[in-house]
Parts: sequence; structure tokens; C-alpha cells
Amino acid sequence: MPGRIHIDLFTTLDGVAQAPGGPDEDTDAGFAFGGWQAPLIDDTDGAQIGAGIEAMDALLLGRRTYDIFASYWPHQLDGPSSSDARTFDAIPKYVVSRGTPRLEWRDSHLISGDLASELTALRDRHKEIHVIGSIDFARTLVTQGLFDQLNLWVYPIVLGAGKRLFTADGPPANLELLAAEPASTKGAVLLRYAWKGPMPETGVMS
Repeated sequence: MPGRIHIDLFTTLDGVAQAPGGPDEDTDAGFAFGGWQAPLIDDTDGAQIGAGIEAMDALLLGRRTYDIFASYWPHQLDGPSSSDARTFDAIPKYVVSRGTPRLEWRDSHLISGDLASELTALRDRHKEIHVIGSIDFARTLVTQGLFDQLNLWVYPIVLGAGKRLFTADGPPANLELLAAEPASTKGAVLLRYAWKGPMPETGVMS
């Protein structure tokens, strides 16, 4: 049975997914709200995120997110986040890039060929592949229907400007809600969706 590709993404109520983790994560277009997720996270979404990390056997990232992860997680092997750090360190990391970056984190591999073919090969090698963050790459996966499950943590905050998974000029997509779960005592929810196809259904209200 082929492996599955999960997209794990943190967004605001108005869909902004840029730089949830810290002020310097992504300042493109002068984004001033980096780290917006930090005041809103608690043990519930932390446990949900941790369960996803424990289940994965491969990590698939865009170049920018890989650089952020590679500069942080290898240095956390003995810290308070050591369980997650050791999982990330032990599993293969696949990086999608048009360039030729130096991938110095252990067991890191470059993906630069035909994306659909490369992902088919990954599905043959792994059971559960997770894309974390990597919003530009995640947008490509959604546009081309190259994923199985979208795990979307939605937080009760509105930022206005910022990068979004679903853009105003983006293509249509049809998703199926698999589950909706409370994700924190501070109002976050986890929405799990499956890919259904590129064209939403339409009809007439009776």
C-alpha cells in the first residue's frame, strides 16, 4: 500500500500561515507578526503535533523551512524538545528545491526532478510522510493534488496581510472533512481534510 503525504499547517482565522514560530522566521513583504502562534498554543495542540511527529517516517520540506529546521533541531537532542528532535534527526529529510543547496543535516536528500514522479517514489519507500510549514511548497501540493491529508490548525486571531495556503488567485479544490477536533483551551481547532479533486461541486439552493 502506498505511503501517505500529510501537510501540517498552522493558520490564523483569516488563513495567514506565515511565520507562526518566531519573529525572524519569514519577514517577506515586511511581515510584522512572526511568532503569532506562540501565545495561543497549549498542551492539547502540542500533543496533537507531537503525535504527528511520532507517526511520521519521513519529512518533506521546502528549502526555507528545511534551513530553519536544520539550524534548530539538531541542537535540541538533549533539550526539553529532545523527543521531537530525535525523531527528526533519525528519519530521512527530503528537500524540494530548484537550486543545489548544501544539505548538511543527517540523512537529508534533494528533490529537484519531476515532483509527481519523485513523490510516487517517496510513497513507495515510506508509510507516512509529513510536510510541516513550507507554505509555498504546500501550495504547490494542493494546486496539483499531490497530497493525501491536510492537517490544518486554525487559531482565533486575524492578521490581515501575510502568506496564505489558499490565495485569491489560486485554483479551485475540493476537500473532504475527515475530523474536527478542539486543539487548545485558547480557541484553536484542528481540521483534517482529504483531497477529493480539483473542481468543487456546485448546485442550486432549493
